[in-house]
Amino acid sequence: MYQIFKKELNSFLDSLIGYIVIGVFLTATGLFTWFFKDNILDFGYADMNLFFQISPFIFLFLIPAITMRAFSEEVKSGTIELLFTKPLSKWQIVLGKYLASCFLILLSLLPTILYYYSVYQLGNPQGNIDSAAVFSSYLGLFLLGCVFAAIGVLMSSFTDNQVTAFVLSFVICLLFFYGIGQISQMPFMGDFGYIFNQLALDYQYNALGKGLLDSRNIIYFLTVIFIALWATKLKISALK
Repeated sequence: MYQIFKKELNSFLDSLIGYIVIGVFLTATGLFTWFFKDNILDFGYADMNLFFQISPFIFLFLIPAITMRAFSEEVKSGTIELLFTKPLSKWQIVLGKYLASCFLILLSLLPTILYYYSVYQLGNPQGNIDSAAVFSSYLGLFLLGCVFAAIGVLMSSFTDNQVTAFVLSFVICLLFFYGIGQISQMPFMGDFGYIFNQLALDYQYNALGKGLLDSRNIIYFLTVIFIALWATKLKISALK
């Protein structure tokens, strides 16, 4: 699995994809957080809510771009058959590719700790920020990114076209993050809407952002990740 992980990570960094993703994420979040209208300085409050509100929507575009080539490129080039000849289980292949994407997401988030440090220093009095909420929000954002990555890897296994994989990943991630919540508010949902809304990724993500680490939210994210990766494993097994 480590060999697959290393190969995928090197492909991100050698082709500049990784640097572009990290650069775009930091530039976009930095502009929205510090410079565009209604930024942190305009609000005058020592919190990072704006950053955590905008980041998921940036991830919706960037993470499918990371994962779209995971298996689609292997299938198109025919190297998927060579990959199957290596002494690796299907789970190891899937996890190697998936964890490389998650590591790139983590690398994207690490520099934003400077945002927290800046807000911490700007607080009046200094340090007047809910650090627990920031920590849980970071955890929620990382888990959300990992869910997007799992969905992206799954969609990549369904097609040999990277653009198609990107579009499918974007649509499915958008549906789970934003669409379910909107559907749950429809009049025909009635009382079932509240229960249905809890299946939405944004509901679970926002729940973690309140500063309390609820195991139910974490289990939800891990369950969605497992289901997506398990489905990917079944799909690539059918390719052999």
